[in-house]
Amino acid sequence: MKKHKLTGFGLQPVIAKEFDWFLFLLTVIIAAFGLVVVYSATRTTGSNSNIIVQSGAYCLGIGLMLGITFFDYEQFSNMVKYIYVFALFILVIVLIFGEGEESWGARSWIRIGSIGFQPAEFAKLCFVLTFAYHLSKVEDKVNNIKVLLGLTVHFAVLLALILLEPDMGSAMVFIFMFACMLFVAKLSYKYIIPVLACGIVSLPIIYNFVLEDYQRKRIDVFFDPTIAPDAEGYNVIQSKIAIGSGQLWGRGYLEGTQNQMGLIPSKTTDFIFSVLSEEFGFIGAVIVVILLFVLIYRCFKAAKRADNTFGRYICVGVGAMFLFHVFENVGMCIGIMPVTGIPLPFISYGGTSLVTNMAAIGLVLSVTYHNKPRARVEVY
Repeated sequence: MKKHKLTGFGLQPVIAKEFDWFLFLLTVIIAAFGLVVVYSATRTTGSNSNIIVQSGAYCLGIGLMLGITFFDYEQFSNMVKYIYVFALFILVIVLIFGEGEESWGARSWIRIGSIGFQPAEFAKLCFVLTFAYHLSKVEDKVNNIKVLLGLTVHFAVLLALILLEPDMGSAMVFIFMFACMLFVAKLSYKYIIPVLACGIVSLPIIYNFVLEDYQRKRIDVFFDPTIAPDAEGYNVIQSKIAIGSGQLWGRGYLEGTQNQMGLIPSKTTDFIFSVLSEEFGFIGAVIVVILLFVLIYRCFKAAKRADNTFGRYICVGVGAMFLFHVFENVGMCIGIMPVTGIPLPFISYGGTSLVTNMAAIGLVLSVTYHNKPRARVEVY
């Protein structure tokens, strides 16, 4: 009988430097479509300034995304203290010098000459990087009460500054990122369940004693937009009309009546989903949402493939940020979520938002690209 013998072992690289072309091209395509929609939303203004600014942000964002991709993200671990201090600094500055629309109750913009930006957008990325590093250092002890308290303080300081603006939309994003990253770090349910219970029980107290009048009005309008059809409820009512008028295939590009007649409020930013739904219909809207969820899936997939916990938590934080933005923006446009002023990623007008979102994708691409080669044993 012929015997088979083991002749040797070989180590084969499983993952070397790998550029995620799919995620990169998907981001570029979605953002390019955003330019198309922004142009339609601003066509009747008689000015091309918005589309010029957004196009400039698009080009800058692509460059920044590529630059971050090829920069080893692990180097950020040496800068986390400075990144956190920078986040604190810009959030304090906006409290002192910030501008905004008083009707929305928040002063969240800083203007330098004709250039304006939202510090909260940069602070989101700063939080993802610093909190990911913090978690990566303590994840084995994340259920230790002292460690958990330190993580909470890390998060709460930034959250408090956001709430002081007050910017409830960005605050909700921070809370969601914080919760998702802790969940992936295997936070015990002995903490999760009591916190959820306390949160639910405290809702009436928050509504009556914490929220401002305009914030309570938004919640009231969420349940019944007809109580203020010419004021707070106007936005949601017109948004629903625009989405409904798009029907299955849409009215056609540049042909949306609600859009072109200027009846959709904040149509370049908060309610841009209403614009694309009216002109591209249910089919177009579903395609955009699917593409955004594929992008989010790729972020979480990159987290699963990351070769260290720092990279994993970065990808989780970025994916969570986009997930909440998409769910909240689409939800408020169709009336299933309260209006919070959160933009639709890569689609809504806003140079700060677009550049920040592309930089966030750059971080995910960097994690994928800089995975260290792993080895598997092969018998030959």
